[in-house]
This record gives sequence, C-alpha cells and structure tokens, in this order.
Amino acid sequence: MTRDRRCELRAIVVRSEVILSVYIITFLIGLPANILALYAFIIKIHKKPTPTDILLLNLIVSDLIFLLFLPLKMHEAAFGMVWTLPSPLCNITLFVVFSFIYTSSLLLTVVSVDRYLCVAFPVPCRLRRKLLYGVVSSLVVSVSSSVHLCFIYIVENQTSSDLYICYDNFTQEQLKVVLPMRLELCVVLYIVPLLACVFCYLNFILILNRTPNLRSEKRKRAVGMAIGTLLVFVVCFLPYNVTHVHGFIIQDNVEGRLYTLHLTTVNTVLAPMTFYFSSSMFQATMKRILTGK
Repeated sequence: MTRDRRCELRAIVVRSEVILSVYIITFLIGLPANILALYAFIIKIHKKPTPTDILLLNLIVSDLIFLLFLPLKMHEAAFGMVWTLPSPLCNITLFVVFSFIYTSSLLLTVVSVDRYLCVAFPVPCRLRRKLLYGVVSSLVVSVSSSVHLCFIYIVENQTSSDLYICYDNFTQEQLKVVLPMRLELCVVLYIVPLLACVFCYLNFILILNRTPNLRSEKRKRAVGMAIGTLLVFVVCFLPYNVTHVHGFIIQDNVEGRLYTLHLTTVNTVLAPMTFYFSSSMFQATMKRILTGK
C-alpha cells in the first residue's frame, strides 16, 4: 500500500469517527429533549392552543422523525461512510434528512411571520387568528419541501466499485441535473425564508422595544426566541446551503460538504433549548413534567 493511499484511508477513518461522534451526541441529547418538548407542547395545546403552537409542534415532530432515522446514518458512519444497508433505505433516509432541513427552515419562517403580524397588527391578528391557519401552513410547508425533494428519487447514485456511497457519487452528466436542483433548493427553501425571517424578527424586536407597557421579562423572552431562531438559520443551515452555491459555481461536488450537512443535525438540540428559554408557559410545563407534578 502506497503512502498516499494510507493517508487517504486514515483521513476517511478520522472523518467517519468525527461524523459518528456528532451523530451519537445529537441523538443522545436531541431525542429525550424533543420527546419532552413534544409532551410539553401537547399539554400546552390541550389547554390553550395557538397557531404558533401548531407550527412548533410540527417542527418538533419533524425533528423526532429525523432522530429516529439517525441510527441509519450512524451505521453508515461506523462503516466508513459506505452504505451497507439495502439501497432503497439510502433514498428514504436522505429524503428524511433533507426534508428535516428545509421543513425546519420553512416552519421557523412561518412562525416568524406569525409573531411579526401579532405585534405589528395586534387587533386584526387577534380577531382573525385561527388554529386552522397553523394546520394549513404546516401542510403547505410539508408539501412544498416534499415536492422540491423528489429529485432524490430521480437521480440514482453511480459507483465504479463494489462500495455503495449513499448519494454522494455522481457522474458529470448527473451533476448537470443535481447541481441546479441544489441551487434551487438553496434559493427557494433557504435564502428566501432567511430574508423573510430576518425582516420579520428585526421589525418584531423594534416594535417590542417601542412598546412601553411591555414587561421586561416578556420582552427578553421574545427577543431570545428571535435571536435563537436566527442563530439556527445561520449556524445550522447556512454552511450547508453555501455548498450548494459553491458547487453550482465550480460545477462539481464541494469538498467538506458532508461536514456542513452534519451541522444541520445540531438544530434538533438547539430548537428545544430555544423553546424553553423563550416561553414561560413552556418552562412551567417542562418543570412540572420533570418534577412529576
């Protein structure tokens, strides 16, 4: 075995170990945190539901579905990023992973729009706000992300060896289809929602700061929710979507794209923390659950 080949194999092992470690930590923290969050939101919705609660509940469900499929990605990382499971599971798992990324960004955007409208137009919003809007918005988000991700089933993986690399080994002809689709995903399902989210939360914070009779504690929680959401967009989702733009420019896969994909999994840990620190009712519900009261 040549020195270059040994270095290449060592790099693969290190990369697999890093990825596996991220998956394990995310799974061990994210799964119980989201289960608790799900239970807390179910109790909250049972008592006093709002359209925002429906949207956040769907966000938690999306996180939990992703976490349930995460052991399959752990298995892949444990085998050096080679997919040894039945090949149809590769497409299903990738669909769940990508759907989790873009469903999360869209739901967080709809939540930001809802919060902005409630503070910018409080009276009309209070009169016309219905639970049905939350249900319909969640369905529209799910359908939109699913339709955009159908290309996973259109473009098949190609490999010149006996090793099956799950959706990361394309011919140049296939990249002519994949790269524009990735760019479209980035623009429609990330950049546009990000701009909408920034606009809504900046105005949301400005309006709250101009409201004199608002309690300081409530203002801090609302601002914390806004900042937490924007951090999720930037820290978890931005690096991965940047690789779509970069890949389209160079007309090839971007080296290190896998690492940015794994950053998105951190969202399953950050989301419950954001909910906890931004809602007094959510905090009270979580405390009652943890203390058994």
